[in-house]
Amino acid sequence: MTTPICRFDTPEAVAGWYAIDDRVMGGVSASRMAFHTEGHATFSGSLSLTNNGGFASVRSPVIASASVGGSACLLTVRGDGKRYKFSIRTGAELDGVSYQAAFQPPAGEWTRIELAVADFIPTWRGRVLDHLPPLAVSSARQVGLLIADRQVGPFKLDLRAIELVG
Repeated sequence: MTTPICRFDTPEAVAGWYAIDDRVMGGVSASRMAFHTEGHATFSGSLSLTNNGGFASVRSPVIASASVGGSACLLTVRGDGKRYKFSIRTGAELDGVSYQAAFQPPAGEWTRIELAVADFIPTWRGRVLDHLPPLAVSSARQVGLLIADRQVGPFKLDLRAIELVG
């Protein structure tokens, strides 16, 4: 059984998403989340290492259905061959701990990526935090997408849905 967190089939579905890029520390990377008329969202932009930059991300508050918990997150995506991270934040602060799981969907084809909750690693500003407890999905306050790892240049990740696997 799956429970939707986000379905990207309407323009309203992307309205709450906002970018947090390396510009917050002087970088020049840029990203955005936009609705595509084919009925999906697109996380896109350009990653740059200029001025010690190197990350681009988007986030959204979690809707109430995420509070039910689950054993995995299921993403329906179409990638560009690059590596991305899906993140879940359990705190409300802008710069708090983020639990992240990496994925690399095949380029140009829709696929479903299942990320086990046990695979989410607690991080803060890209550093792993070994002392924190495992992710409790029922405590999710924000979800997000991130590209980093020195993957310079344009990127594009299409999304149809983010769901919890119960």
